[in-house]
Amino acid sequence: MAHDQCPHLDYREADGEAEFGSERAYCTAVGAFVQPMRADVCNTRYGLDFETDCEFYLEAER
Repeated sequence: MAHDQCPHLDYREADGEAEFGSERAYCTAVGAFVQPMRADVCNTRYGLDFETDCEFYLEAER
């Protein structure tokens, strides 16, 4: 694995309209908040690698 975290992953405390109680994972490649399980791929947890296991990353890098 080349990185610890996907460069397209951001954590935000608000969505422009509402504020959250804690930070939520936001994918800048798709412009949307992602589920925690998706963020596991972004953060290379459980043997996953965003460079090979994430279709959003692969599409954004083309």
